[in-house]
Amino acid sequence: MPADTVPIYPLYALLFVATGLSDAQVSALFAIWSAVAVVAEVPFGAFADRFSRKWSVVGAGADEHFGHVFGQVTAVGLPAQAPAALPAVALFSTGGFALVGWVSVATCLGAALVATRLPEAPRPEPGSYLAVLRSGLSETVRAPDVRLPVLVVAVPAAVDAVEEYFPLIAAGWRAPIGLAPPATVAIPLAGAAGAALGGTRAPSGVRCGGAAVLLGGAGLVGHPAGLAVVAVFYGVYRLVLVSAEARLQARITGDARATVTSVAGLGSEVFSFAVHGAWVVGGVVAVAVLVLPIAFAHGWERTRPEPDEPVVSPP
Repeated sequence: MPADTVPIYPLYALLFVATGLSDAQVSALFAIWSAVAVVAEVPFGAFADRFSRKWSVVGAGADEHFGHVFGQVTAVGLPAQAPAALPAVALFSTGGFALVGWVSVATCLGAALVATRLPEAPRPEPGSYLAVLRSGLSETVRAPDVRLPVLVVAVPAAVDAVEEYFPLIAAGWRAPIGLAPPATVAIPLAGAAGAALGGTRAPSGVRCGGAAVLLGGAGLVGHPAGLAVVAVFYGVYRLVLVSAEARLQARITGDARATVTSVAGLGSEVFSFAVHGAWVVGGVVAVAVLVLPIAFAHGWERTRPEPDEPVVSPP
């Protein structure tokens, strides 16, 4: 199950701070999680291609519908944070961080048991594990139409690391700890709206850059009302990310689709270290500054034609 649907999710960053950890130490913990993903991302992507997409969760479908379906799936998943916020408030009020944590553990164990009952769709034998891994890495490195979209997915996806800091933003802007979950619940809802549009509406780098500027301004002011600006930024960001993911999937032609996708995931985890570092250096403002070149890169890549689009020379 997604981590953001368990009760501890909107509170765990505040738990770290409540135990006396500094911003740098909290970011170091987040970076450790990213480091684990760096090690495991590509091997498990190849595992999904070779053995089981039931045990390595992968989204797939017809190429022409991927953007719409992926946007809708993301849009459905993000609002799950809203009902999770309500139990978080009740559990925290009753038993503090300890009760929230143990209930979250039980929830994850229950989800794992349910996952073992999911059916596995039959598919042709794709070859050995190493052959699948080599195929995916080869397509990522050698195919120009895949290589750049992988990068353009990896870098924006890294920005999602800022989601870890939403509770800290709320607390820093004077929202009480117990009210942090409902105070930030509009942010994933805005992200869901952006994701839903990402499969049908092309974003622009200018729009994303403008949202980043607004985010930086909210960081300078530091008022609770600025959480509305964070929500707007996150909605635009999710629109951009879904669009970039769909563009990447449209350009993958080989059989090792999950492996290529996992390379983008690996890149996002590597780039997420920059997000954690930016938070330590300058909080919300530094993260907003980091997003600006990412917005420019996405806007430039969007001007490149799809493989089946004719290149029209100017008159």
